[in-house]
Amino acid sequence: MAEVQADYVIVGAGSAGCAMAYRLAMAGKSVIVVEHGGSDWGPFINMPAALSYPMGMRRYDWGYVTEPEPHMGGRVMACPRGKVLGGSSSINGMIYVRGHARDFDTWSDMGAEGWGYADVLPYFKRAETWHGDAGDPAFRGHDGPLHITRGPRKNPLFQAFIESGANAGYGATEDYNGQRQEGFGAFEMTVWQGERWSAAKAYLRPALKTGRCTMARGLVERIEIEEGRAVGVRLAGGRVIRANAEVVLAAGAINSPKILMLSGIGPGKHLAENGIPVVADRAGVGQNLQDHLELYVQYASTKPVSLAPYWSLWGKALVGAQWLFTRKGLGASNNFEACGFIRSRAGIDYPDIQFHFLPIAVRYDGKTAAEGHGFQAHVGPMRSKSRGAVTLRSADPADAPRILFNYMSQPSDWEEFRRAIRLTREIFATDPIAGFVDHEIQPGAAQTDAELDAVIREHAESAYHPCGTCRMGRADDPMAVVDPEARVIGVEGLRLADSSVFPLIPNGNLNAPSIMVGEKAADHILGRGMLPRENLEPWIAPDWQSAQRESAAPARAAE
Repeated sequence: MAEVQADYVIVGAGSAGCAMAYRLAMAGKSVIVVEHGGSDWGPFINMPAALSYPMGMRRYDWGYVTEPEPHMGGRVMACPRGKVLGGSSSINGMIYVRGHARDFDTWSDMGAEGWGYADVLPYFKRAETWHGDAGDPAFRGHDGPLHITRGPRKNPLFQAFIESGANAGYGATEDYNGQRQEGFGAFEMTVWQGERWSAAKAYLRPALKTGRCTMARGLVERIEIEEGRAVGVRLAGGRVIRANAEVVLAAGAINSPKILMLSGIGPGKHLAENGIPVVADRAGVGQNLQDHLELYVQYASTKPVSLAPYWSLWGKALVGAQWLFTRKGLGASNNFEACGFIRSRAGIDYPDIQFHFLPIAVRYDGKTAAEGHGFQAHVGPMRSKSRGAVTLRSADPADAPRILFNYMSQPSDWEEFRRAIRLTREIFATDPIAGFVDHEIQPGAAQTDAELDAVIREHAESAYHPCGTCRMGRADDPMAVVDPEARVIGVEGLRLADSSVFPLIPNGNLNAPSIMVGEKAADHILGRGMLPRENLEPWIAPDWQSAQRESAAPARAAE
């Protein structure tokens, strides 16, 4: 078998991997992208409204689940990860949230020097072509590969939710990805011309067209390391793909630490227990696992304005047919078109609660829709102190790793989640959304701390934002896995860039910051100067130390 080689071998055709492949190929480098998943062709992926289908389909999803979560009543919870071109950007909800400026300043404070907001803003801008209808263009990109759009917000519930959030004292934001995240406004999504605009479409396909980027399919068993340097990757069946310059790992927050450990890079004791020779003893590999939990606060509607009629078999057929022939209608949106970011109490300087509004009462996976018309807000705290881990089940690359998020393991998590639910109820008791409320479906009758805790324990779900398992930090930090130039500490010729390097989970959904990491890491890999820093200041509530919201707007209970 002839040896296959390129300047760079990238493991994983996901959000960061696709971005790096594009930038390296455009710089004239030869690149091989290794991906175990298959094609992203098909309506389940490409129709935005069909977002609930790819998750859980073994064709597109690794199908990972957690170990029984001890603080969630022993529940085994889903942890979907994309096994397809585009990775999780091909099966996610297409919601585009950069995160708050303070998140990235905190990264820098934690040892990821050069990753503060002023450093990463130019890379967010380089990635995107923004099609927003309001906001400050200085904060946005206008000629990048990634198209960012907003839904038409035709359903009256969207505007009612936005106005109620503002009337409850939280204000409005024209662009939460711009200067001001805090407040209520229009959600943004990676949808273009009625189709999902994944990292595969934005970056990988243009990279492949250069002729300098090619694909290799297969399960990566380990990184080949010779005399302390990564020289390639070994696939199932014994095939080796060699890297003349560097190997770049971009397999995501679950698979990147797994591959490192299978390659002998990780906690020495754990590797020895699995019979794996230690190449680099890095205690932080697989640790620092973070995620966002959310609860669906659901209401029955007094008016027939929700998407419920389209949830029948006949309704879905009509939506699908319209999308198939025109790329328009309800099928052309993820239907998350309104959102909110608020602070849970005075003394917090930037939002720590996020809302996704949906004009139907239904589970994220599309199951158990509530009878009749309804709507819901997905709500949860953004900065849980709980930390989990990804560890090996065995030395067999075909075995799924052990995943334990350790959700709700900190007392503060329960306090923050209860407050999030109660603040959500206040918003839905404020006009104009209060006029649409018939009764609360979930949490329903739960009022006391104990009752709310029981609802959280039984019904809170992952927002599917795993990150942090190979965190970035200073080279002398014993828990850091990569340095600020995305180099794996202790191994030459090996970089890692995906959501696993996040020191702290950002404020919101993770696709946008994952792509940004790929964009910025590409410049580090190429050894060229970084884009000039942009010192644009974010909006911070002027009275954040003493006030939780802008005004004491009274909440009116729904009649």
